[in-house]
Amino acid sequence: MKSPLLLRHVRTPLTLMATAGVAVALLALSVPPASAGKAHGSPARKPTVVLVHGAFADSGSWDGVVKRLKRDGYPVVAAANPLRGLPGDAAYVKEIVAGIEGPVVLVGHSYGGSVISDAATGSANVKALVYVAAFLPEKGESAFDLSAKFPGSTLGGTLNAVPITLPDGSKDLDLTIDPAEFHDQFAADVPRGVTDLMAVSQRPVTNAALRDGAGEPAWKTIPSWTVVATQDRNIPAQVQRFMAERAHSHTVEVRASHAVSVSHPGEVAKVIEQAAAGSAG
Repeated sequence: MKSPLLLRHVRTPLTLMATAGVAVALLALSVPPASAGKAHGSPARKPTVVLVHGAFADSGSWDGVVKRLKRDGYPVVAAANPLRGLPGDAAYVKEIVAGIEGPVVLVGHSYGGSVISDAATGSANVKALVYVAAFLPEKGESAFDLSAKFPGSTLGGTLNAVPITLPDGSKDLDLTIDPAEFHDQFAADVPRGVTDLMAVSQRPVTNAALRDGAGEPAWKTIPSWTVVATQDRNIPAQVQRFMAERAHSHTVEVRASHAVSVSHPGEVAKVIEQAAAGSAG
């Protein structure tokens, strides 16, 4: 008597034909025709959100915002801003944007606002700019100039400076916020357990970066949205309002410290999504 294993391999042509017929029928039921799902068109892809942190922060400062944007279906890139000088930092972000297929919403915090203003100029796929407690400089203005335009910034007295030599051989200073001052100066509405970590992981910025004059600003030709942090001790709220009004930016005020993306990620994400929706079409 033949074993069951052998019997499974001995089939008549009729059996094979029947089996094939069943398979074809099942395939026809389970695979829709090529035109299925296209009658109403595929859903439009959401723009990619590129987040650019500022001085004394890193990409982790966007974590709460990233979580909400990704939950809502947005592709997100949190760029590592070099913080070495405005022309080079902007060129780096411009290259990131150029490598992204489709529309981009470019978001900057603090000094990152100066960076996105320069980076978006001439970048055809940037459809909206969002400034989060950030600088919106006019051509030739620096972050240093703007922060001193109206009274209220207490940043200068909290900074530590370390002499450095840049890759081109020039001398400069690397600036950081004294860890003992970080909570009150940068993120007073964030729990100290969090700000203790932020103080350690803060990225230094060169003195030159904060004094570099901006190029032709993209906010003159690209729609912009601004989050004003009303309790900001780095960039006074009066400065933020002045820049937003000058740029005819859609403005939302949040009672928050300079670290508004950390303390109020939901409000920040909401404004970014409004920018994405407002720039569509």
